Amino acid sequence: MKKVAIIMGSDSDSPVMQEAAKVLTEFGITFEYTIISAHRTPERMYDFARTAHEQGLK
Repeated sequence: MKKVAIIMGSDSDSPVMQEAAKVLTEFGITFEYTIISAHRTPERMYDFARTAHEQGLK
């Protein structure tokens, strides 16, 4: 199943990104919601992006 990734750099971005999640839900779009700081954990962000397609992310 195809899904979208909602990625934010910190928890403080959550109120805005929750609105995006509501819209995706309204349209029946499956999504993954996660916090990954590209500044504090660049390797984690790189790994996520590198393997996104393997998780069905578009």
